[in-house]
Amino acid sequence: MIELGGQAPANDLIKDVSEADFMAEVVEMSQTVPVIVDFWAPWCGPCKTLGPALEAAVIEAKGAVRMAKVNVDENQGIAGQLQVQSIPTVYAFWKGQPIDGFQGNVPASELKEFVARVVEAGGGAPEEEGGLDEAIAAADEMLDAGDASGALQVFAAIAAEDPTSAAAFGGMARAHIAGGDLDQAEAVLNGAPADLHGKPEVEAAHAQLALARQGEQAGPVAELEAAVEADPADHQARYDLALALAANGRSGEAVDHLLEIFRRDADWNDGAAKAQLFTVFDALKPNDPVVLNGRRKLSSLIFA
Repeated sequence: MIELGGQAPANDLIKDVSEADFMAEVVEMSQTVPVIVDFWAPWCGPCKTLGPALEAAVIEAKGAVRMAKVNVDENQGIAGQLQVQSIPTVYAFWKGQPIDGFQGNVPASELKEFVARVVEAGGGAPEEEGGLDEAIAAADEMLDAGDASGALQVFAAIAAEDPTSAAAFGGMARAHIAGGDLDQAEAVLNGAPADLHGKPEVEAAHAQLALARQGEQAGPVAELEAAVEADPADHQARYDLALALAANGRSGEAVDHLLEIFRRDADWNDGAAKAQLFTVFDALKPNDPVVLNGRRKLSSLIFA
């Protein structure tokens, strides 16, 4: 997983590096594979844009280059030795020495060219296929870990690299939803290229947005849980509880309540429970256990 800030990434291609391990992770590592060093700081606005875009380009190279992230506030000695006078500053190391670099933010296309030059200097070649898929997977991991802001920036970098990526547009929308900015999520989906509408990743984001909008109107979870406990036959309270739970990421519980409504009265409110079940299913991955188990239980109820 790639992460912004001072947390150590799980992805071996990208690491947070300090003065203690700079020699091992940059100088020694660059003896066998080029290492790109990103000098950044938490207060640096351009760094927050450049960093995720550079990470996406490094991941796309599929191991032909690595990346080290150095927080200059915490590692002033290294920054001083390399004469880093402004940030963001990026250096590429090969065989223990800086071979290329730049200062300031640059477009995604220039970043890709920079990474390609570094890879070529190291005697390798970036692989064209699968790179963006790995970047998307890394952004998904960030989003699952709660780093909506970081995921948004990586998804945006991917979209800039490939404007036809349904996963990137869907990911940007999902990141906005996770960050509570539903209007911006809707703007992203409305602004996606026309040929992406109907793609599974975009439709899933639409479903998540619908759930989030519904959740805004559903009421507090605790109050709705109390209402259902007081009167299990109150389908409206149970339905509203399901909406609130789904909006809060508790999809499994939401599905259970919707199935209970369907079991008690399949036709209630013109089949609202069944329709809402499909909205929840659409918002999740097809192989999600909540979807698989929910569909199985729904089928059992329908054909019982």
